[in-house]
Amino acid sequence: MMAVTIKDVAKQANVAPSTVSRVISDSPRISEKTKKKVRKVMEEMGYYINHNARNLVQKSTQTIGIVMKNSTSASLHDPFFPEVLRGISAYCNQQDFNISITTGESEEAIFNDVVKMVQGKRVDGLIVSYSKKDDKVVPYLVDSGIPFVVVGKPIGKANEIMSVDNDNVQAAKEATEYLIRLGHQKIGFISEQPDYEVSIARLTGYQQAMQLHQLKPDPNYVRHVDTKEPMKDMVEELVDNNKLPTGFVVTDDIAALNLLLCLREKNISVPEDVSIISFNNTIISKLATPPLTSIDTQIYQLGYESAKCLIDEIKTPSMFKKTVIIPTIIEERESCKKIVALAE
Repeated sequence: MMAVTIKDVAKQANVAPSTVSRVISDSPRISEKTKKKVRKVMEEMGYYINHNARNLVQKSTQTIGIVMKNSTSASLHDPFFPEVLRGISAYCNQQDFNISITTGESEEAIFNDVVKMVQGKRVDGLIVSYSKKDDKVVPYLVDSGIPFVVVGKPIGKANEIMSVDNDNVQAAKEATEYLIRLGHQKIGFISEQPDYEVSIARLTGYQQAMQLHQLKPDPNYVRHVDTKEPMKDMVEELVDNNKLPTGFVVTDDIAALNLLLCLREKNISVPEDVSIISFNNTIISKLATPPLTSIDTQIYQLGYESAKCLIDEIKTPSMFKKTVIIPTIIEERESCKKIVALAE
């Protein structure tokens, strides 16, 4: 049996072949009535759009690449990434775009994945799911001229790069002020990865709030807990030296859960002895004991908007690069407690 062609559909629907082509590309020049008629004929005759042939003609892959921040396994263990992906997928699905994700297990391998995607013309554009100092991916994409969007605040020539982000300085300032309003003065700050832009921005917000309220944080209170300085050692050191703050701003729910478990091992109870406010409002914050007060960064929305910005740019390239800011909300749960000042 011969494959059904556009000409066959045109003949059956009693329209010109160019009309059928326009219906396939959903041209606004064709009325809804004609589109319905032609689509019905296409369905009845079993006409399938040959995406590959169409892509060759249009020089489009209908695919966007997604750059992970680190190895696939680490990214998928953090509830942030699957949720960003859910937002990206939802918009791509509406627009009939596919997704291709980097699978490299090291920064070098991820960079090579990106080069293959761009040079092999496997994608129409890319979403970089992080913003980081000394990153090779973004400068490479700028030079290649391919459309791309960064989830986060781009480092360097930010006005030349399209981005979708929260106002992380403001969000961290609000998180810190939330604890200050509850009467806390000894407030610690914990971030996981100091070379990521989001950690730098949240540290700035914490420092601004402390300064604004004339609170001078002890240098021991600001910690970057990556693999070099595990949370357990940090908690032990603060407890043993009698330097434990009464409240912590933690830049990520996973780190906050880790802190919670380390405090529990030392018989320090949350929120009775120490209050914790964290970021991202992922499933972890809801399931922790006690459930964590967390800043909802609307991760799904970050993903959805980044896909929308990118696909808009692919379809109609613009001169200026837009920045979309997604608002944040404090989701109050049981991990923060008011400090009652002792009577003089």
